[in-house]
Amino acid sequence: MNWHTFGRNPRRFIRSGLLGLGSLALLGLSAATVLLTPAPASAEETSPCPWSGVLCLFDGPGYTGAVWNVMAWPPGGSGTCVGLPEHGWEDRAVSAINTNDEAAALYPDEDCQGYPQIVGPNEQVSPLDFAPKSVWVY
Repeated sequence: MNWHTFGRNPRRFIRSGLLGLGSLALLGLSAATVLLTPAPASAEETSPCPWSGVLCLFDGPGYTGAVWNVMAWPPGGSGTCVGLPEHGWEDRAVSAINTNDEAAALYPDEDCQGYPQIVGPNEQVSPLDFAPKSVWVY
């Protein structure tokens, strides 16, 4: 068959075009089905601290109540001291979750002074030894 023969038979061209459109529509529906299928729930989604690389502080025991998360900016540097009174968290934190790969230090005094309570990398602590007034985070 040559081009002239194909050009003289418009039904063959229409059938080929419809077959191509049908295949494209089927492929599109398959892709939409894959994209719309919900992923299985992971353990992080049910975690009270679902963010990575942060220190989460909770005002309730057992990681309950209001949550506030903090990290140094930019992350991965030498760390920074964060005063909790400026953020409305002075004497509020009762439990903590550290999702960072570096330890966080909770201090009983402002400006990261006093003997700290350490929350190790990927560690959870409840209850805290004291309600911190500042934290050192990375």
